[in-house]
Amino acid sequence: MSTQVAIAQINSIVGDLEGNRLRIAAVAQRAAAAGADIVITPELSLTGYPPEDLLLNNSFCEAAMTTLDALAADLAHFPGLYVLVGHPLTENGTRYNACSILSEGRIIDSYRKMALPNHSVFDEKRYFASGTQPLVFTVKDIRFGINICEDVWFPEAPALAREAGAEILLVTNASPYHMNKLPERCDILRKNVSAQGMAAIYVNLVGGQDELLFDGNSFALDRDGNICVRLLHCEEDFELVRCDKGNVLPGRQEKETSIEEDVYRALVLGTRDYVEKNGFPGIVLGLSGGVDSALTLAIATDALGKERVNAIMMPSLYTLEISLADARDMAERLGVNYDVIPIGKCFSAFLDTLSDRFSGFPEDVTEENIQARIRGTLLMALSNKTGSIVLTTGNKSELAVGYSTLYGDMAGGFAVIRDIPKTLVYRLCRYRNSLSDIIPERILTRAPSAELRPNQRDQDSLPPYEILDAIVKMFMEEGKSLREIVAAGYEQGVVERILSLIRKNEYKRRQAPIGIRITPHGFGRDWRHPITSKYRDN
Repeated sequence: MSTQVAIAQINSIVGDLEGNRLRIAAVAQRAAAAGADIVITPELSLTGYPPEDLLLNNSFCEAAMTTLDALAADLAHFPGLYVLVGHPLTENGTRYNACSILSEGRIIDSYRKMALPNHSVFDEKRYFASGTQPLVFTVKDIRFGINICEDVWFPEAPALAREAGAEILLVTNASPYHMNKLPERCDILRKNVSAQGMAAIYVNLVGGQDELLFDGNSFALDRDGNICVRLLHCEEDFELVRCDKGNVLPGRQEKETSIEEDVYRALVLGTRDYVEKNGFPGIVLGLSGGVDSALTLAIATDALGKERVNAIMMPSLYTLEISLADARDMAERLGVNYDVIPIGKCFSAFLDTLSDRFSGFPEDVTEENIQARIRGTLLMALSNKTGSIVLTTGNKSELAVGYSTLYGDMAGGFAVIRDIPKTLVYRLCRYRNSLSDIIPERILTRAPSAELRPNQRDQDSLPPYEILDAIVKMFMEEGKSLREIVAAGYEQGVVERILSLIRKNEYKRRQAPIGIRITPHGFGRDWRHPITSKYRDN
C-alpha cells in the first residue's frame, strides 16, 4: 500500500496566527478527505516567514505555541493524519526554527533546523540556535526524515537523516524567489539529497512579504533526482504525492514557463499581497505616457482589478501631446480610473516664490526636480485623502545611478519595479501585450524621457540601457570589480562613471520605498553598503 503525502503550498501571513491556523486546518481537512497520510506545510507556516523581530517578543512566541496546541486539537478530527507545521520553539531559553509533527490531537515530535542562513536576505542567527538531531518517523512502512530549507543546501543535515534511516526527505521551505531559482533548488537537492539515496518532497511558501516574494514551485524528486511532481508558480496549490517502496512516484507536473512570465506573475502577486495584507483599499500612480509607468499600471490592474486603480496624468509645460494621448489610450484600454491634473500653475508658483533666492543662477536640474516633487506631493495628497497607497514607477537602472528625484518620483509607499532593469521592463511589456494588447505600441518604441526640460532624452544623461544594465548586473549581482568589468569589454570611463553614481546615490536608495525583489541581489535587504565611505574600487 502506498503512502500519500499532501503538499500544502499555502500563503501564510506574518503574525496572523489565528488565520494561519485556519489555513493549515483547512488544507488538513482537504488532505484527509483525499486520503492523505501526511501533510507538509511551508517553513514557519504558523507564524509566516520571516517574522523578523517579532521573534524577540516573548509574548509572540508564547502565542504561537498556544496556537499550535489549538491547531493540534483541531487536527484530532482527522485520525491517522500526520501534519507537519513550522513554528518557533523555545526550550530552556533557547529558540529554534522548528517543524513539529501533529497527529491525534497532540504534538508527536519536533525537528529543529540545523543550518541557519545568515547571508543575502537572511538573518536567522539573530533569532535562532541550531538544532543537532535528525528526526525520522515511519508511516505505512516508509521512513520519512525532516529538513528545513537551508538544511538541504549542505550535505550534513540530509546525511544525518539518512543515517537515522530516512528513505524520503520532507523539506519544508520559505525560499525567496529570484529569476532561475527553481533549477538551482533542484540541483542542490540532487547534490545533497538524491546523491545520498533519498527521494525528496519539497514544499515552498507562496506569497509576498514586504520586499520578499515566495514563488511556491514546490516539487518532488525520486531518489535518482528526477522531477516527479511540480506545482504552480506564484499561486497557492495542493497536490497528493504517492510514495511506494521508499520512493516517490510520478504525478502532476506544471509546465515550465518563460522568465518574462515568471517575473510578471511574481510582480502581480507581490503587489496584490502588499496592498491587501496591509489593508489598502486601492492604489494611486502617476501615469506619464512612458514605459515604466505603463508596466506598473498593467501589473497593478492585473493584481487588484481596474476598480481599485487610480492613474493620474500630471502634465507640465514640457509634456508632449503624444504622452498625453498614450497615457489616456492605455488607461482606456484597461478601464482604470483616470484623471489629468496639470502642474503648470504649481510650478509657476514655486518659481515665483523662489525667484529672489534663484536670482543670478542659471536654470539646471533644480527646476526639473521641482516638477517631479510637485507630482509626488499631489500623489501623496490623494493617497492621504483616499487611503490608497502610491505606487512608484522607477526601475532598477534608474535607482542604481540616481536617475530619479528624492521626494519626487521616488515618493510613495511601494516600488513595484524597483528591481527590474530597464531592458527587462521592455521584455515584460512585450510579454503582457502577448496576452492582450494593453500597452500602446508607441510607448514601447519612442525614446524614453523624463520630459522635465525641452527635448530631453534619458540617453542624454545615461549610457544606453543595454550597457548600463550589464554593468550594474556585473557589479551588483556578480560582485565583479571595476577591472573585471572593463576586462569584459566595457569602456573604462563609462564603468568608472556608473560605479561612481551607484556609490553617490546610496543615500537616495535608503529613503526609497521598498519593492519586490526578483534578482539574486536587489537594492534592499541584501544590499548593505555604507552611505559614508571613502573606499574606491580602482
